[in-house]
Amino acid sequence: MERSNFFEAAFLLMTLGSTALAEPISVRHIQRPMHRFMVARSEAGKIIANGEFSQVVQGDEVTMRLTYHFVDGSIDDEMTTYRQQGTFRLVRNHHIQKGPFFVKPVDFAVEAATGIASSRTEDKDGKIHLESHHIDLPDDLANGFVGTLLLNVPQNTSPFRVGMLAPVAGGRLIHLLISSEGEQPFHSTGQTLKATVFRIHPELGGIVGVIARLIGLQPKDVMVWILEDQEPAVMRIVGQLGGYGPLVSSDLEGISFEK
Repeated sequence: MERSNFFEAAFLLMTLGSTALAEPISVRHIQRPMHRFMVARSEAGKIIANGEFSQVVQGDEVTMRLTYHFVDGSIDDEMTTYRQQGTFRLVRNHHIQKGPFFVKPVDFAVEAATGIASSRTEDKDGKIHLESHHIDLPDDLANGFVGTLLLNVPQNTSPFRVGMLAPVAGGRLIHLLISSEGEQPFHSTGQTLKATVFRIHPELGGIVGVIARLIGLQPKDVMVWILEDQEPAVMRIVGQLGGYGPLVSSDLEGISFEK
């Protein structure tokens, strides 16, 4: 089965699991305006993309945007707005992936208040197709701001789940199981600091998960390094872009980890 077709079928049959229902994450660190740069590398350490992260705040709403420009001309562009009032709640998310780096282009948006998920596709003749429909969304939906949630969980937190609307078959709800993996030192501006490492595991349930593992299409876990400080920050993300393909390491510009 082709990779893209398998995931279309897989998410249609995916189960969300029956344990540890997810709950919204409480706000511990208020997010402020921010502008940072990222560097994305292949597993061999070669720079494949440069990223720019920006964050603006209006009242209790935060809008963040992370854009990667690849050396091969590909683009990964995601913009997310969420509220930080007691707990974190998604407002909207729009994610675009296009270019030769990606097996299948993505142009997918979700409005949390209305539950409307929209996708934009282009057929082989260049004709644009727009599709929208309603989905019952959970309060813990975390599209585009999982990293922000990790800035606000205790260092030795127990494993927990958040919801994610995957951009396949018009949008399919899944769970991400998140757990702490300890600490790792890194270097920044002549200092040696420590980051808490989190593992994010996409849950494919039932027979679909078994088949995915057997044929090598189980999405790999994503690892995230969080600086624990008065103002915590995401230092590094290692995972697949789009849930498949090669592993990519994305580091905050100016830091380094010991091998």
